[in-house]
Amino acid sequence: MHGPPWAWRWGRRGRGRPPKHRIIWSGFQYVTFVPFDERGLPFGNAQPIYLLPDEYEALRLVYLEGLTQDEAASRMGISRGTLWRCLDSGRRKVVQALVEKRPLVITSKSIQA
Repeated sequence: MHGPPWAWRWGRRGRGRPPKHRIIWSGFQYVTFVPFDERGLPFGNAQPIYLLPDEYEALRLVYLEGLTQDEAASRMGISRGTLWRCLDSGRRKVVQALVEKRPLVITSKSIQA
């Protein structure tokens, strides 16, 4: 699912330097993963966890495509340190969703729970 690259960045909040755009190579609209119990019913009404496009793209490039962090960072147009923070945040969110049996939502909106 590769399309033309598009630029994404956090919305500007407050003073300071505006966030740098991240180049996202995979296209998606809005994807939700919902955990089901052994009866095939969704687990409770837990708040979803939102995975942002830069976290999703970092995880995809490093763990699915097998790129090094340097290669993935240059492809996204960000520093290696920024890529590492995206990976760390993305991993934490995925693990939290699995352990706490919460829905995982991949979205391009800057929604934070």
